[in-house]
Amino acid sequence: MTQEVLVMARGSSPTLRKRRLVAELRRLREVAGLTIEEVGERLECSASKISRIETGRVGVTPRDVRDMLAAYGADDLLLDELVQLAREARRKGWWDEYGDIAPGRYIGFEADAEFVRTYQGLMIPGLLQCEEYTRALIREVLPDAAPAEVERRVKLRNARQALLREEDPLRLHVVIDEAALRRLVGGPLVLRAQLRRLLEVGELANVTLQVVPFACGGHAAMDGPFVILSFPERLDPDVVYIESTRSGVYLEQPSDVEWYSQMFERLSGTALGPVESAEVLEAAAHALSPELE
Repeated sequence: MTQEVLVMARGSSPTLRKRRLVAELRRLREVAGLTIEEVGERLECSASKISRIETGRVGVTPRDVRDMLAAYGADDLLLDELVQLAREARRKGWWDEYGDIAPGRYIGFEADAEFVRTYQGLMIPGLLQCEEYTRALIREVLPDAAPAEVERRVKLRNARQALLREEDPLRLHVVIDEAALRRLVGGPLVLRAQLRRLLEVGELANVTLQVVPFACGGHAAMDGPFVILSFPERLDPDVVYIESTRSGVYLEQPSDVEWYSQMFERLSGTALGPVESAEVLEAAAHALSPELE
């Protein structure tokens, strides 16, 4: 996957278009004063179909949009705009070919994000992993994965990382617990290469990297890792993503996003600054193999 493909994808993610479309359809139904059941009756379909459309669990066809907007009494200009949005939402993203191994919705959000804030406690965040570390991590988490699948996952992670080096790159603020820097994923030499990668990426103007040292004791994010994605368009509110091994949870309520944003602020205030964090990375890398320095 080339960086050129990623550049073309940014700013036009079908994932984000679908999110905007279903939010607008839900808003228009509420403005019209209709329940999901009433819309289903008018369109001679099940209420569950309308519910699945509004929650983004199924695709939305241009025909669905026309029928729903006719029921809501929307004007022709809005109808044309949302039908076009439905067409854009049905396009394929470059990540669709990895749909069997990756959360496509998350990658679509990431591809269109302007700013990402993330905390990781046990591993290095995917956008900052070197290939050797990624391979070792996948083999530990997915021991039954075939070599071809491992390489596909590495390729996907590399494609995502291109976002950091585009002409208009993704802005990334990462806070990593010191535990992730000490865990010997892949062994000392692999971890050392990973720490060197962090030092390299940390020098990019669009990347802020902080470390939460053991010495700080407890901190705001000890419950687990999370990601906050922010988008350039006002119509696309922030979303929080919480990942687990087999699934992920998306939090989009403003109160939830604000809660995690405040937690990230407290966490960032507890962590070492970028310069001090780089010193910790240097020391950790040297301790792994001082004879190579």
